Amino acid sequence: MATTVHEPPKIDLDRLPSQGSGNGGWRNLVPAGGDLRRVKDSSPPPASTGIWVGLAAITMTFAAFTSALIVRQGAAPDWRHFTLPSVLYLNTLVIIASSITLEVARRQVAAFMSGAQNTETKKDQAASPARWLYITLFLGLLFVAGQTFAWLQLRAQGFGLATNISYSFFYVLTVAHALHVFGGLGGLVRVISKLHNSVLRRSTLDATSRYWHFMGALWLYLLLLLWMKL
Repeated sequence: MATTVHEPPKIDLDRLPSQGSGNGGWRNLVPAGGDLRRVKDSSPPPASTGIWVGLAAITMTFAAFTSALIVRQGAAPDWRHFTLPSVLYLNTLVIIASSITLEVARRQVAAFMSGAQNTETKKDQAASPARWLYITLFLGLLFVAGQTFAWLQLRAQGFGLATNISYSFFYVLTVAHALHVFGGLGGLVRVISKLHNSVLRRSTLDATSRYWHFMGALWLYLLLLLWMKL
């Protein structure tokens, strides 16, 4: 009796899932060229992503404050208008100047980071942008001091937080902005420290710059809002 021998089935190895992709072989996430570095380079730094999320949250917060102010003004027969302290206009120039000095520092840092100097040379060149960062930090502190002076001036005139709803909105908006400015000052201190230790990343400086410039733009908006509504 003749015995029939069946040929074993052929297995197409090209159709099997790849076991070297590091994801269990179920899905190959490595680019066709095999260059995983391109995937990493295309993703934004965590500092950049985090700062945009934070700025979006701050924007929504102050948008809610604005909406509450407009609605409350329309529904309040006892709404009282008053003249804003003149120091607020001086503070506007201070915070604009701080954005300019920070931008100068950022460009100088980018210039010496892109060079091929040795570590000692880079430390010497870091002194110039650090100087501008210190000026920015000083202007930021001066801005907060000016805001504090405005609050004390209104309180000395008898216009406290609970005096009238319009004064309450003034304190809430300006104090909330000043607290966020303190966050920017902390970021500047961190940048200066990293710069002196030669471990500053460009993404960290860019994220801090975006936050600080946003604080300046937000203050211009708040000043216009207060001038129109209060």
